[in-house]
Amino acid sequence: MQHHQIVSREQWIAARKTHLAHEKELTAARERLAEERRALPWVKVDRDYVFDGPNGRVTLGDLFRGRPQLVVQHVMFAPDWEAACKSCSFWADGFERMVPHLAARDTTMVAVSLAPSAKLEGFKTRMGWTFDWVSSGSNGFNQDYGVTFSPEQIATGKPMYNFDTTPIYGPELPGISVFYRNEAGEIFHTYSCFARGLDMMNAAYQYLDLTPLGRHEEGLPYPMDWVRLRDQYEPRAAKDACCHG
Repeated sequence: MQHHQIVSREQWIAARKTHLAHEKELTAARERLAEERRALPWVKVDRDYVFDGPNGRVTLGDLFRGRPQLVVQHVMFAPDWEAACKSCSFWADGFERMVPHLAARDTTMVAVSLAPSAKLEGFKTRMGWTFDWVSSGSNGFNQDYGVTFSPEQIATGKPMYNFDTTPIYGPELPGISVFYRNEAGEIFHTYSCFARGLDMMNAAYQYLDLTPLGRHEEGLPYPMDWVRLRDQYEPRAAKDACCHG
């Protein structure tokens, strides 16, 4: 951690106000970006996707649960894995408790993965999650929405991930896709984001960005090397006590 200047409260408030002006600029820019996002054109979904859930097969329309908006979290969990991706689980831990709040604003949130439903349910139980999670292993949903890639696609070395801007670094990659269903039952794809575009949905990262050390990922083999499944973190050894009674 770099050395920081120590100042009076008055000097700190002056510096904080300067930074506050920059934060307000970012807030205004973020609101403009959100408005632009809502104004994007839509694509009609013309493929009948059927997913495998804990209670049988469900369609994409069923996933809306009667609401007009659907947010899909693409969680990396290949059929031959025994657990979901630790980084995707980091995100899932955060949205677990958002589901009722989103529902209050006419929005349903679900997770979708390639692994069979029985594995998804088993991992849900392990993690204590309650959100809907269905398997896309029997359809082409993951491929169509840019989060699953074939060996042939990977072998090309072409940047096909994140709207052809990022090289593929594995067969399963993270993402979020958003859909709208009108009163006639027609479904439209309205938005997707990938890679660093997912940062804004991770509340833990946003809190860390407020701290002096930040995400503290410098020098790691890769930025999220420190992340573990929630039940796999090992407690750090306690530091020596400062008092010796």
